[in-house]
Amino acid sequence: MRLPVALFTAVVAGTLVVSLPVTGSAPRADIYMYEDEDGVVHYTNVRPRGDDAAAWERVIRGPSSAGDRRRSPRSDDDDCERCPIVPARDDSPERFQRYDEYIREASALYRIPIPLIRAVIRIESDYDSRVVSSKGARGLMQLMPAVVSDMGIEDPHEPRQNILAGTRLLRILANRYEGDLVLTLAGYHAGMGSLARYGDEVPPYPYTRQYVQLVVDRYNHYRERASQRASR
Repeated sequence: MRLPVALFTAVVAGTLVVSLPVTGSAPRADIYMYEDEDGVVHYTNVRPRGDDAAAWERVIRGPSSAGDRRRSPRSDDDDCERCPIVPARDDSPERFQRYDEYIREASALYRIPIPLIRAVIRIESDYDSRVVSSKGARGLMQLMPAVVSDMGIEDPHEPRQNILAGTRLLRILANRYEGDLVLTLAGYHAGMGSLARYGDEVPPYPYTRQYVQLVVDRYNHYRERASQRASR
């Protein structure tokens, strides 16, 4: 079954290096979903606790669910099978506006919609810049070590550097797939090599397909909310 496709304009930014090698990110941690009484769907990668925990449904089981190992991250390593996991812990409401300045800057520079950048950050790290996945992906947009190296990032946990690099990667993928949102997100998650093996289609990886749907749903939610605010 083919996922629904939404298009956005593929504009090449002047500073974009199209030939930059790209490594997509691997599946992260568990993702939980909850639909409230108003029909608003909420996602989190923080395990729900308390009286309302039963209302949340786990929609993605990630490799980091094998244990909540709370150790400090070490240096990036392409072979990161035993990378220390740092889960999202920041549950402050302020985190959703904390990086707006950098998101606007990245959107203007690489012509990627603000709601899409916000959606990727929400699903990747739940807006916690300290997150490290079991595969060594780091920061708000969960950049893999190869991307950090290729883009010359000094600190993948520094919010501005991470958001600019992650958005630049989205721009590269959007150009590669002619603005196809689903393929762009699949490439962000699984890597262009994975898509190429399946004729530039979404690979049949359950984690990747679930990831794409989660980000698309969140993207549409943010777009609708922005449209409602603009019409007031």
